[in-house]
Amino acid sequence: MISLFLLDLSLPLKNPVIIFSVVLFIILFAPILFSRIKVPHIIGLIISGMIVGPYGFNLLSRDSSIVLFGTVGLLYIMFLAGLEIDLAEFRKNRNKIIVFGLTTFLLPLVTGTVASYYILGYGFLSSLLLASMFSTHTLVSYPIASKYGVTRNRAINMTVGGTMITDILALLILAGVAGMSKGDVSPAFWFQLGFSFIVFVAVVLFLFPIICRWFFKRFDDSISQYIFVLAMVFLASFLAEIAGVEAIIGAFFSGLVLNRFVPHSSPLMNRIDFVGNALFIPFFLISVGMLVDISVLVNGWGALKVAGVILVIALASKYLAAWITQKAFRFSADEGLMIFGLSSSHAAATLAIILVGYNIIVGETALGQPIRLLDEDVLNGTIVLILVSCAVSSFVVERASEKLAILQEEQTTEDSDAVSTEKILVSLSYPDMIADLVDFGIMLKAKYSSIPLYGLHIVTDEDQKHDSASHGKKILNKAVDHASSSENVLIPLTRYDTNISNGIIYSIKEQDITDVVIGLHLKTDHKTFLGPKVENIVKRIFETIYIYKPGQPFNTLTRIVVAVPPAGSNEPGFLHWLGKVITLAKVNSMPIHFYASAQTIKITKSIIERKVSTVEVKFNVFNEWDDFLIFSRELKIDDLFIIVSARKNSVSYLSQLEKLPAYLSNYFHEQSLILIYPKQLESGINMSDIEQADSALIGTLSDKLGALSKAANYIRMKLGEK
Repeated sequence: MISLFLLDLSLPLKNPVIIFSVVLFIILFAPILFSRIKVPHIIGLIISGMIVGPYGFNLLSRDSSIVLFGTVGLLYIMFLAGLEIDLAEFRKNRNKIIVFGLTTFLLPLVTGTVASYYILGYGFLSSLLLASMFSTHTLVSYPIASKYGVTRNRAINMTVGGTMITDILALLILAGVAGMSKGDVSPAFWFQLGFSFIVFVAVVLFLFPIICRWFFKRFDDSISQYIFVLAMVFLASFLAEIAGVEAIIGAFFSGLVLNRFVPHSSPLMNRIDFVGNALFIPFFLISVGMLVDISVLVNGWGALKVAGVILVIALASKYLAAWITQKAFRFSADEGLMIFGLSSSHAAATLAIILVGYNIIVGETALGQPIRLLDEDVLNGTIVLILVSCAVSSFVVERASEKLAILQEEQTTEDSDAVSTEKILVSLSYPDMIADLVDFGIMLKAKYSSIPLYGLHIVTDEDQKHDSASHGKKILNKAVDHASSSENVLIPLTRYDTNISNGIIYSIKEQDITDVVIGLHLKTDHKTFLGPKVENIVKRIFETIYIYKPGQPFNTLTRIVVAVPPAGSNEPGFLHWLGKVITLAKVNSMPIHFYASAQTIKITKSIIERKVSTVEVKFNVFNEWDDFLIFSRELKIDDLFIIVSARKNSVSYLSQLEKLPAYLSNYFHEQSLILIYPKQLESGINMSDIEQADSALIGTLSDKLGALSKAANYIRMKLGEK
């Protein structure tokens, strides 16, 4: 045991255990303390780094370990920026987003370059690089808008889309300036940079998806998947450096590629967010704070002058860009304020650009001191910009979110009442399908939704004889654990009944379930494709039923193909299942291809156009359900095939639907399938249900009727004797 007196407690600390402990306590307590004074946690971590760093109390030195974790945190931030971008929203409103992105990029770039060159006296390359920092923005205040539930507002979607444009353009300028500052720039340099960048983009955008799809299809271990994601991020970062651009560009592009492979409501996304926000990103912010020398700001007017110019140009140019966008697209004043609030905060990309410029040595002084492309005045001025801009952004977004939330509440339609009454039940029977079915149920309710999710396991009389109740308990425990890994709550239900179908039916009615998920095992054939249990449920339950057969992991699918009967839009549950399909496409960044009648396509188009959710949609007229097998040629193995079926005697029922089990089991055996039975309006007594009743109940009724018949005969005989 090492004695306390033998420990080296001299400053800066050198014991790795103590160093890591200090950093962890900073990560823990800094956000808690600064949140009490309404200061964003990002500012709190940077200030903490300033306090414990070499220019503060000198508790920690910015050694190789701090630099290593800080670099990982920087790449992690850029990776998350690409991972969280809504690609479908960008495609739909790409023209408006491009206009806003270019406006909020060019205005700060031009004004910043002029101000840096003429007011601050920097060279052209330094001025251009400094101005590109003004052009970027980080969505630091996005969680505030999320807290108020207004993230679907068009102004927020536009700002998020503009983030991608500003970051890419600024990082390309960074690559060019960094290359020009390191040597003689010639046409060959630009050709080599352009060619290598094109090759890099081609490898990441076309080769990486193939590798990712192959891996996720074959490995479902959560730890392996997370390590694979990190490996792809750093591989892309390394390839970017080989191509002659900065590693942060590679991290950003890897996020774009992995965007569709990591559903936002999945356990994998939860792990990515958790590790990044708990360790890597705070390490980066602390390491940035350790770079700041506060004494520079008070030792002369140079640093104060730089900080003042940076603040005025950065905030004023972003406000002007937001105002122009608001007027051009006729947004409300609150939406314009939201655009300014979200786009005014500077953090991740800003620090990345400044740190790269700070580390570029362009020469030496007579005393041997390095001459940097961007000096310490710019670095410290940038830290001031981060502190002030994040504070301004948080207050502006808070104010705009409050007003937009009130407006949104006033415009709430009856649909919100319908959503609040939804309940999703997942029937769990097969242990090897638990993860697939629970994930599917979670995707139906979308992220942050308060819709309850139930997991049901039925224990029959036969199961009790074989002591299968404990097996069912293990299934439910596994389902609860899997749901909690993505921060979702699954309510376990165990029911004892004479048979499985009755147990599911009565549980649905008792819990007022609106959506039922039933798993279809991959080994089913045309004889057991649905089976009497599922058919019984379909006949006796009028809520929306999803029969799901997972052919491969959901995040490896590339497209949703939906086949709708000719009169499918006339069903009472049409709007409900359509909304769920759109949610699936939105969560997984997949396009939808509808095959339906012209009338159904017309109605579907009008509904989707009114929805806030943005998905890529294509329509194909399809009426000949006798030629259903044409889908075997249209579908690819990575497609999700959704067939909207119908119950007998419903308005969209077709006799051809009776052949679906044979078709699907014989010609679509390896395809990922979802068979949807839309909600029906329950009216009267369906006599066919009696045929599907519990055999034990029928036997009991038969015995009672037999006894009554005997009693009637006995009375008739006695009356006859009289």
